[in-house]
Amino acid sequence: MTQESNVESKQTSEASRAARTAQPGSLLSISDLEYDEIAGILTMASELEAEEPLVRAKRLAKRKVALLFYESSTRTRTSFELAAKSLGADTALISSLSSSIEKGESLKDTGVALAALGAECIILRHLYSGAPYLLQRATGLPVLNAGDGMHEHPSQALLDLRTILKAVDRSRRRIDGKTLEGVTVTIAGDIFHSRVARSNALLLSRLGTRVILCGPPLLLPETAASLGPGIFIERDFDRALEQSQVVMMLRIQKERLAGAQIDLEQYIDRYQLHQERLRAHAPQAVVLHPGPVIRGLEITSEAADGPQSAITEQVRNAVPIRMALVCRALNARAGHHDHGGAEAGTTGARDERTAPRKRTGAAARKGGKGGRH
Repeated sequence: MTQESNVESKQTSEASRAARTAQPGSLLSISDLEYDEIAGILTMASELEAEEPLVRAKRLAKRKVALLFYESSTRTRTSFELAAKSLGADTALISSLSSSIEKGESLKDTGVALAALGAECIILRHLYSGAPYLLQRATGLPVLNAGDGMHEHPSQALLDLRTILKAVDRSRRRIDGKTLEGVTVTIAGDIFHSRVARSNALLLSRLGTRVILCGPPLLLPETAASLGPGIFIERDFDRALEQSQVVMMLRIQKERLAGAQIDLEQYIDRYQLHQERLRAHAPQAVVLHPGPVIRGLEITSEAADGPQSAITEQVRNAVPIRMALVCRALNARAGHHDHGGAEAGTTGARDERTAPRKRTGAAARKGGKGGRH
């Protein structure tokens, strides 16, 4: 077994134990959230977005948030930092290239040092699946998962949900297993390496969405359909589009193919989203992309910038959703235990007909290093 495999195995084991003792306010997996918590986060995001900036900045004045990023990021890092600062919090950004991490310091020691320096919440992006669980266990602080390996990216799924609810006119619906009933969302591209695809599939299917995963076998193994009920695989992109109200494109993560070869010309022919394909097979569908967008590969500029695109709206939704998550984390840390929206006077909607969901998300934590969205 390689050193990398040993590290991954150890982190997965740590994650399994840590999942059973989640810190209030943490968000490690989208499966951790009940319906009422999802509703509360969405409600708080809208209230914070509408709040007068000077008033909003008093909510978390002088509270301390650390952003710990082991991978490159533009949208996620910037939106989390802007979110925390908009609430009045002080932020510190630690990257793997400008800290003791570069010298070989472990995630545990880095986290413990940040907690000792006064951090009250850590926002973590890491190249290994399960790293946020290890960090939470080591520090006892609320941890917000900003993307871990090929595991999950829960805040991205929440902001995508907010975008979809508005796009299909379901924003006022109760959050439960029927919120998006009758809506089909196709996620196309490199599903295998994508933590965004996993978190979205897990969340949307719980809300009644029919989720179609589309891509070639190299990027979409048959086992992906086992993520949950309501998730299906369709290899024919045109056929998938014809069934969809929303289509989410993902880039090919070439740095994660590990020597495997993909015929890009054939891929573009079969799976690229362009205006002609949209007009022919999904003239009313909303187009999404979590970024970064590789124009000319998975999507053309005409489709990315066209009238059906809500990609910019996705980016706009990042700060309100992440403000709600930071507020939730620090309120829980202060002992309020608001569960994602009690302060906003929101009871949300828990599905009383189903048993409580397990918090481990074990089926979703099979990924490893990679998944940079």
